[in-house]
Amino acid sequence: MLTKHYPKNFKEIPSPCYVLEEEKFIKNLEILDSIQKQSGAKILLALKGYALWRSFEIAKKYLSGVTASGLHEAKLGYETFGGEITTFSPSYKKEEMQELVKISNHIIFNSFVQWQTFKPMIDEANKMRKSKIEVGLRVNPLYSEVTPEIYNPCIEGSRLGIPPKEFKKGVKKYGLEGISGLHFHTHCEQNSDALKRTLKHFIKHFGDYIPQMQWINFGGGHHITRKDYDRELLVKIIKNFKDKFHTEVYLEPGEAVGWQCGFLIGSVIDIVHNGVDIAILDVSAAAHMPDCLEMPYRPMVRNSYGVKVVQKNGHLKLKGEKKYSYRFGGPTCLAGDIIGDYSFREPLKIGDRIIFEDMVHYTIVKNNTFNGIPLPSIGMIDKEGKFQIFKSYSYEDYKHRNS
Repeated sequence: MLTKHYPKNFKEIPSPCYVLEEEKFIKNLEILDSIQKQSGAKILLALKGYALWRSFEIAKKYLSGVTASGLHEAKLGYETFGGEITTFSPSYKKEEMQELVKISNHIIFNSFVQWQTFKPMIDEANKMRKSKIEVGLRVNPLYSEVTPEIYNPCIEGSRLGIPPKEFKKGVKKYGLEGISGLHFHTHCEQNSDALKRTLKHFIKHFGDYIPQMQWINFGGGHHITRKDYDRELLVKIIKNFKDKFHTEVYLEPGEAVGWQCGFLIGSVIDIVHNGVDIAILDVSAAAHMPDCLEMPYRPMVRNSYGVKVVQKNGHLKLKGEKKYSYRFGGPTCLAGDIIGDYSFREPLKIGDRIIFEDMVHYTIVKNNTFNGIPLPSIGMIDKEGKFQIFKSYSYEDYKHRNS
């Protein structure tokens, strides 16, 4: 049946809606906290991947703080999470830094010039603060296993991180007095063996500077809560690094916090035929889950099966593992707003509910109102199985974004 393994109260959930599953969320947090306790590292929630702040009362019981990619994320973390606030941006404006020095614990710069530009402001702010701002520099170890290139921060021509040659020039010109840590971010959905290989390159290029540092930030992209992730190796890597260099270690997972602990539920609005059966939903790849087009990838649909796309006599055909196959498309005018191809045991009907798995990270933080398509509501199924709505959107939200 289409609704097998659906929440008992799924009909209460508005369509479309992002739904956090509290029980699964807590399990992820418990895994991350166990890494902190076993390794001695501090784990920060990367708000760029997961910023569902109404769940932070739960998350802050387990994690050490947040990492922000700019002023607005930093303010959100400060107001709703607390703990340590780390901020990194490829570049800062003066008016942003004037606020960041009031709320950030670590401020990480992408260049020596930016550090020197704002060093007087940070020094002045530290005179007024009980806990001093610690400054870091993001470096590029010239090694990353990330694909596709749009997500790889270490390719030639990347603007992210200071390459080894430029770092040496910066040290020669400005020194490192006032720098407390180094930061690299080279991973995306990767296992701990990738970190082990990456650290060899980081140490090769920047090892001479590590003993001067109080902390090293290993960035994000560590898929710690995935079932096949080698957590034992991660703990070993962190412990060995700390023992060798006597520094604090930070990790900044975003996806690992929200991994497989929530879904996006939508509805079939119409079914049309153009060589294949096409189900048009109230869910859009372009507007509600843009990574599906950006990476690209095909999101999993609960109770669905695979489909092969074949050409038969010059015509497109869907050959499904089950009898009934459909191409899922969104409600926007974008021709390429295609979510993927799926097959089912039973035929779909207008009004059927569709659940897209693993949809609370890199979705809510990246969605948009293209075509005026309504944003999905946001809610949570708590540990007792009850659904609660956090936020619903209306025409006014669209209007205000286009003022």
